[in-house]
Amino acid sequence: MTVCLHFHGAAGTVTGSCYRIVHPGGQFLVDCGLFQGNKSVRDLNLKPTPFDPRQIDFLLLTHAHIDHAGLLPKLYGEGWRGPMWMTEPTAGLLEYLLPDSAGIQESEAERETKKRGRRGDEPARPLYTMEDAEEALNHRRTCQYREWFEPGPGVRARYWNAGHIIGSASIEVEVRNGDGEPVRLMFSGDIGPDEKVFYAEPEGPSGFDYILCESTYGGRERVDYTLAQRREALKSEINTALQRGGNLIIPAFAVERSQELLHDIGLLIKQGEIDPRLVVLDSPLASKVTGVYRKYARMFEDTELSADELFSDPRFRIIEAVEESKALNAIKGGAIILSASGMADAGRIKHHLRNNLIRANATVLFVGYQAPGTLGQIILSGAREVRIHGNLVPVRAAVRAMGNYSAHADHSELMDWIAERLPAHGALFLTHGEDEERHALRDAVLATGRLGGDQVILPQLDDYFELTVAGIKAARQPEARRVDLRQLPQDWHNQFSDFTIRLSQRLHELPDKDKLTLMLALQGQLSALGAEESPRPVPTPVTPVETQAFDE
Repeated sequence: MTVCLHFHGAAGTVTGSCYRIVHPGGQFLVDCGLFQGNKSVRDLNLKPTPFDPRQIDFLLLTHAHIDHAGLLPKLYGEGWRGPMWMTEPTAGLLEYLLPDSAGIQESEAERETKKRGRRGDEPARPLYTMEDAEEALNHRRTCQYREWFEPGPGVRARYWNAGHIIGSASIEVEVRNGDGEPVRLMFSGDIGPDEKVFYAEPEGPSGFDYILCESTYGGRERVDYTLAQRREALKSEINTALQRGGNLIIPAFAVERSQELLHDIGLLIKQGEIDPRLVVLDSPLASKVTGVYRKYARMFEDTELSADELFSDPRFRIIEAVEESKALNAIKGGAIILSASGMADAGRIKHHLRNNLIRANATVLFVGYQAPGTLGQIILSGAREVRIHGNLVPVRAAVRAMGNYSAHADHSELMDWIAERLPAHGALFLTHGEDEERHALRDAVLATGRLGGDQVILPQLDDYFELTVAGIKAARQPEARRVDLRQLPQDWHNQFSDFTIRLSQRLHELPDKDKLTLMLALQGQLSALGAEESPRPVPTPVTPVETQAFDE
């Protein structure tokens, strides 16, 4: 029997990481993440799990980000009771991330149920519940970096520092095939950049049968900043924003990004480089996660400012209570407000954006990648109006961006990581990236001449491959995919929202005599499409929104 590798997520998308390995001794998973992004991508969370969870022996988790771990409660809700292996800091982060995600699923379902009740429709069901999240937490098992362990018959694994977030790992796996030979695989997880505040550079051995590497930044290079240069750039952005007289709003991921920003802001204050009136971390989840970072501070590589020193500054405030968050609306200038989520699609950041985007003296600073279709990407693209909580909000604030707080390796750093893991006797699979980025990374790898054209593979959702020590025996596609692959990068929901906003703007700009002409033309088009006779849509379960821990 061969070893079979299934791609159930992060294949043609940046999220939903999930790989299933079937072998003579059983089957196991590497990651089980939430799909995030546009509505077509998020709807994948609602579809039936493409395998029977009760047949899974164990799971290996690369790190705690929700797009790698966010569907774990769903598995336990469907009856799975197997162990999940991870590093100790990852186990600490999950203590807060999984219940937070479950709370979002439940609150979204409750909100949707109220809407459906007014239409007489059936109540919405959450993707999973707080009880499911608590059940998942009961099955955590921890392991150490660089130490082999045997999670199941015929399988052994070893974790290596991935330099992405605290506790993140690349996982080396050996799986025995039907002849008793070990098939060696390396799962990259998410690879961090070379310059990080807290961690050493990513590491791992070389020489595998198969390598799976993320490709989030394939074909894209960031400005090559040192940590000192990055802080200088942040100082410039902060001082410019404060000089404008308004607040500085920073959408930031609760895990890693918030902690790095707080560290750099604190260091700049200590050095007298900036002088904000107030620095606020407004996120219950980020507050709890910061506690985990303080607990494992001994693991950090570069901390020029201790956590105790940072939070002793009277201008620093971590907010959890809703009323304290609402009180920030009264502050008209001089404050730096960090809040989740990093792509502005959920959480308290939407309230702060709604309150500050309308102010011409305010500034919004994005410090990471904004996925297509997210509120952050729409704002950053130059939209004059955005829809927040169902209301159109004019964008008068200055909108800025920095790319040097990414927790992901850029193109050159991914190429270096791949080069250090080679040779790959069988194949290199490029995952966890949009197709444009994957093609760019594939072309660059092939240009090195170290792998042949048939050895660099871009798997699509639910593809699977029969692996041997000598190479791929067969590559197969599912009988039916869970989604039309053309919908993954962009779907009609985002296009419709953008169209309605632009149409509204155009109508306001037209003379009254032309408005009627345009409206009559649109009505004619709708009639031609049979819109007036269209049946009422059948209700579907609620689509989960982005969690506060959206990975970048």
